[in-house]
Amino acid sequence: MQDEPNLKRRIKTNKIRCKFCGDVLESMFTHDFQLCSCGSCFTDGGHNYIRRGFPPGVKPEDAYEDLTEYED
Repeated sequence: MQDEPNLKRRIKTNKIRCKFCGDVLESMFTHDFQLCSCGSCFTDGGHNYIRRGFPPGVKPEDAYEDLTEYED
């Protein structure tokens, strides 16, 4: 049995732009919860994981623009 390739990409920057207020949020380290000024969106996790939050009933793509960068 062959090992499966590692499909997990390393996070370089964990960043979003709120589409309601325009704030750019960047989480720099684990548990670095960043909330936009209008309170609609957040990002968390730094370079270890990505967690996003946005209003109920709104699609992610309508709430924020994902600006996350990954290492090659």
